[in-house]
Parts: sequence; structure tokens; C-alpha cells
Amino acid sequence: MAIRGNLSEASLADVLQLLALGQKTGCLSVAQDGSVGTVSFVSGRIVHAELVNRRDRFGDRLVRLGVITPDHLALVSTGNVPRDDRDLAQALLAQGLIDRDRLIGEYRAQVDEAVYDLFRWSHGSFTFEPEAEDASDELLVSVSADSLLLESARRVDEWTQIAKRIPSLDLIFALDGARIAEREWPLSPTQERLLPLLDGSMDLHTVIERSGLGEFEVGKAVFGLLTAEYVQRVGQSTERRPPSPENRVAEHRNLGIAFYRTGMHDEAQREFRRVLELRDSDSVARFYIGLLHVRRGAVDDALETFVRASQEPEAPSAVFHNLAYLCEQRGEFHAAMGYLDEATRRAKVPDPRIALSRATLALRMGNVTAAESALADARRAWGARQPSAAWFHAAGLAAALAGDHARAAAVLDDGIALHPHAVALYNNLAVVHERRGQADFAARLLKHALLEDAHCAHLHKNLGDYFYRAQRYEEAVEAYARVIRLSPSHGPDVYLKLGNVQYRRGAFAEARAAWEEALARDPSNDIVRANLDSLRHVGSSAYTDVVPGRDRRLAGGAERRPQ
Repeated sequence: MAIRGNLSEASLADVLQLLALGQKTGCLSVAQDGSVGTVSFVSGRIVHAELVNRRDRFGDRLVRLGVITPDHLALVSTGNVPRDDRDLAQALLAQGLIDRDRLIGEYRAQVDEAVYDLFRWSHGSFTFEPEAEDASDELLVSVSADSLLLESARRVDEWTQIAKRIPSLDLIFALDGARIAEREWPLSPTQERLLPLLDGSMDLHTVIERSGLGEFEVGKAVFGLLTAEYVQRVGQSTERRPPSPENRVAEHRNLGIAFYRTGMHDEAQREFRRVLELRDSDSVARFYIGLLHVRRGAVDDALETFVRASQEPEAPSAVFHNLAYLCEQRGEFHAAMGYLDEATRRAKVPDPRIALSRATLALRMGNVTAAESALADARRAWGARQPSAAWFHAAGLAAALAGDHARAAAVLDDGIALHPHAVALYNNLAVVHERRGQADFAARLLKHALLEDAHCAHLHKNLGDYFYRAQRYEEAVEAYARVIRLSPSHGPDVYLKLGNVQYRRGAFAEARAAWEEALARDPSNDIVRANLDSLRHVGSSAYTDVVPGRDRRLAGGAERRPQ
């Protein structure tokens, strides 16, 4: 369940402690005056944090420190739409462009600084959206919230003192050369690093940008120099120049992505519209607008938007991936495969999600061999990471369709071990075991899955079918009734079987109502028509039962969403 509130009612420290103690997994978003910060949790530990419109973006920071080159940053920033700095870090590691220990050190520093900065926000709103933990995601850092809380509180206290001497980052300072030359005590490494920049021409905003240091580090160092009278204030910059159009594009785009990720879709659309007002060719903004159309069910608008975005030379692979998704939903399988080919070509590194989509599409086209080849490609692209639940679902389905039920069971068992909350895997494993003659074990799997998701109509349907075949009619009626409550349009078969059970119980009026509903949903169903005819001879057993096992199907699977 989402948690929402205002920082005037609950401090960020209180919110972080609540999420840590509750061992929550999800994303906390904090918004203040047009700025947005996010803190991601896995089992109560902080694994990511960033200010989405901060000046020192992670990639820019790595370039400024000389860890990577601008060409390296451009290489991994095109082709896909990065969700946040985590995607950038993973792409750098995947291509071997940076030493792993160095990257994790800089990434940890970026996370810490983001949390410290957020602690200085005294007003604004916050939203926590819970998420399922994905074992396929490799965690770069995992930090105790308590350690960051203590350091953040210390910094807030120190900044209160610093702000008395440095009330604004627009101030300009210059060294007192004579006093520096006569100093008796050594300066800190940070102060030594700042000396060339405190020349009386740059305000502290510029000093921070040039030095690559954070606001707190620079403020603390300059505060010490002021106290020792080694620097003096010489002026204040005039009203800061408005950011360049490119910087404004980046700021609105980053805000839009942050709003999108936290479910604030109206705000996200507003920011992406502003991006397009500044630069109509921005395919990333148009891509996200397409996603917003998908989430609102405006499929035609989404398709038109994605097609427009795909016409830009720098359109990321995700645009074509989602075009493939929409075409697949419309039954245009060959067009979808063509878009997947283009998505693969534009991806700078092998993307397992694209290969998985290719496998799923091949299964829908009835080509099990092609599906298994694409599944192997996706597995290789994940590398040392574990595949998603959707991969195990597709791999198990492919093996089952190939007639290899033993391999299907093994794949699904492995998937459940890694994704114990993925109900589609339990459902499909139950179907596999039922087909291997282990109906009671299959029923236990379905009951376990219902403990994870009692609102899944497909699970209730398959459990009802088990009760139906076992002639446990009271339990079958209860299961089918749940299906109808949860998904009234589930399909004619549930009404057919419910009518059969009611007929056997002597509830002829209920049987007629159920069969008439089944016939309304499938007017060509001769079995239903024959059963209704049998009601003219109430008391006879001359009705047609459904063929046992005929409709026992694998689940539609782990939900596939647009990227």
C-alpha cells in the first residue's frame, strides 16, 4: 500500500526509520518546489538515492573526475532509456568501461550526498510506492538507514552554523594571499583543492561545479577559511543566468521521469510536454508520453506517439521495443518482430528484455524452437544476474509446449526458488504436475499460490477444475463463484462447468442460468446447447459433460508491461 504525507507533518528522518524498521522494499519520492528526490529500499536498506535535477549528475561527475571519458558516457547514454543512475552504472560495468571498485565507491558517495541533501528539505510532500523485490537486479550498494540518519543529522546541525556565515551560494570569495602564506597550521585536503578556485571571480555555485565536490564539503571548507580569515567575501553574483535550453530540457526530462516512476502521471506528462516545447525532436520525452498513453488505455494514441518518436535518428531502442509490444497486442506479429529487430540493433549492449519479448512473441506465433533460442539469448544477456520471473514463465511454457514436462517442472521450480511470490509460476507448475498425473500435488501448489494472491481469477479457475474432476462439487461451486466475482468475463467454460455441477446437485434453475450465460458468450458451443436441451427432460442424465482436461491451460503468465 502506498504511503503519502507532508514533510511538515512527518520529517524525512521519521519516514526513513519507518521504512527501515518495516523492512520495506520500494521507492520513496520527495518533492519540493519543483525538485524531486528519490530513495530506493530493498528489505529496509537503502540501495539508491538521487536528486533527479541536481547539477552534478552521476555520469557528469564521473567525467569530471576523469573516471570515464565523455565518449564513454555518450556510448552508454544512447540506445536505451536509463531509469536512473543505476542503469548507467550497470551499463558502464557491462561494457568494462570502469573499474568496479572505483564505480561502487563513487556511486556510494553519490547516494550518501543525495540523502544528506534531502535532509535539508523542511517542506514538501513524500510518496512511498512499494515494489516487489526483483532477484534479477544486482545491488551496487546496500546501506543501513541508521548510519545515514546519524550523519545527516550531524550535517544539518553543522550547516545551521555554516549558514550564519555563508547564507547563500551566490557569494563570491577571494583568498588573502598574505595570510595564506603565513599560515601556521596546514589546510585540509578539501581546502587545498579549493584555493585555486577562490579567486574572487566565481560564486560558490560555480566553485561547487568546478571542484566536483558537494555543497556541504565546499560550505564547510570555506567556513573554516573564513573563520581563520584566510578568505574574505568580495561580492555576490548578480541574478543567476537562466539555464541554457539544453539544461532546461534535461531538467524537465529528469523531473518527468521521476514523476513517472512514482506514479504521478499528470505531473510527468506536464514535464514531458515542456521538454517537447523546448525541443520537439526529443524522442525520450515522446517515448514516455507514449507510455502514459498505454497506461491510460489510449492504445491508438500510444502507437501514434511511438511511431513519431521512432522517426528521430537518436530514438532509443525502448521506443521500438514498445512498438513491438503494441503490435503484438493488436495481433500484428510480423510487424512486432520487425520492431524487435530494430530494438536489438539500437541497443548498445544485449538487452535481455528484448530477447525475452522475442521469445514470448515466438511462442504466440507457435514457433517453440525460435522461442527457446531467444530465451537462451536472454539468459546470456543477464550474465551473472538471475533472470526475471517472466523468463522462467516463458521458459517453462516453451518446455511444456515442446512436450518436455520434466524440464518444464525443473525450470519452474528454479523460478519459484528465486521468485517465491510469482503466482504465475506456481500456476504453471501446478498444470505441469497435473498433466504428469500428480493432481493432488498440483492442487496444493494452487492453494499456496492463492495465499500469495487471493484475487487471481485464473488460480481459482484451475483449483475449481481440480475440485470438479475430483467430484468435490461444493468446493468447485465456491471456486467458480470466486472466478465470476473477480472476473465476470473470464470465459464460457467456467459457466459451463458451473451449470454441470448445479445440474448434478438438482439445482436446475441455477444450471439453466449458468448454461445460458455460457451460450451467450459462445453461441457456437454445441455442448452447452445440448445441455440446455437436456433440461427439457429433467431427471434424465442425458447431458453432455465437458471433456476432462480439455481446457486445462497454462496461465497467461507473469504480467508483461511496457518498459
